[in-house]
Amino acid sequence: MTKWDVILVGGGLANGLIAWRLRQRQPGLKVLMLEAGERTGGNHTWSFHEDDLTSAQHEWLRPLVAHRWQGYEVRFPRYTRTLPGDYLSVTAESFAQALETALGENLLTSCEVSDITPHGVTLADGSTLHAAAVIDGRGYQPSPWLTVGLQAFLGQEWRLAAPHGLTRPVLMDATVDQQQSYRFVYTLPLSADTLLIEDTHYQDSTALDANEARQRIADYAQDQGWTLQHLQREEQGVLPITLQGQPRAFRQEREQLCSGLRAGLFHATTGYSLPLAATLADLIADNGRPTHERLHPLIGQFMARQWRRQRFFRILNRMLFLAGRPERRWQVMQRFYQLDDGLIARFYAGRLKPLDMARILTGKPPVPVGEALLAVLKKSPRLRAF
Repeated sequence: MTKWDVILVGGGLANGLIAWRLRQRQPGLKVLMLEAGERTGGNHTWSFHEDDLTSAQHEWLRPLVAHRWQGYEVRFPRYTRTLPGDYLSVTAESFAQALETALGENLLTSCEVSDITPHGVTLADGSTLHAAAVIDGRGYQPSPWLTVGLQAFLGQEWRLAAPHGLTRPVLMDATVDQQQSYRFVYTLPLSADTLLIEDTHYQDSTALDANEARQRIADYAQDQGWTLQHLQREEQGVLPITLQGQPRAFRQEREQLCSGLRAGLFHATTGYSLPLAATLADLIADNGRPTHERLHPLIGQFMARQWRRQRFFRILNRMLFLAGRPERRWQVMQRFYQLDDGLIARFYAGRLKPLDMARILTGKPPVPVGEALLAVLKKSPRLRAF
């Protein structure tokens, strides 16, 4: 019976980057990836800012990147701005092609898993695979030890009847009707006549009516003067936005090695997970032969460090979700995007300085002071782990 060095359960972003980096750093390892779907990466698009990664990470990730733009825009009812810094995207197609080439026959798709242990995986057909380390990267798992808000979205990739005219992404267009939440439209210009348009909501429940979201996208396109011609694909998802939790209990709950969203490794406010997935991949690939015994404390310590570093972001999230009326949440983001370019870049990268934090909280508050203080100190009954 073949014994693997590493079995990666789930072919999403985090496990995909681990496989990719292990191939580069330790090519002699026997690495197996198991994916329940027909292809790795599902039907997702992962984006990030240039300053989110180190120059070394940009280099090893370069083959996975499908699109790169110079700058991006944000639009609010009373403020519009173009910000500097490149913005990049990895598509499901570019991701899957790279992994299929790198892993070859060591990538099994349409492969259902029924059980996982630290050193083994049982498949749906009853067969068992053994490894020195098994990493579970099958996406976010609800936990009683985390309280979260949600970023729910539906995106459609459209080929238009004529060029759209955009030269850079519009990360947030919050001039749209807020729909009793913080709502914005996110648009990526993939080619001269192709757009990814996402209807996105920061909200308190998982409910997002897909048909209504599709209609809102069609209405938005019409308002922009775009004629939708051919729908090429659609993606839908819900990202957790962390408000508070008990990190030690969350880690202890996971005796199994985890990666990505399943390990709580994502930006607490934006939900972006690629930068932390890249850093975890480096950590695993650069620390000798991966075994469960070696990786368990390594990943646990990494999770603990990230929780401590994101404390300020969780405070901001509680202000966003718990203070003021949901349909006025755009005011928080509008004020934020009037701050210094460097501060905004450090915010996305999760590397705020003490002066940055003070700057974000000073000045005229975008939400009532009393409600903001209560939001920081108290847990809201409207929100729960999901």
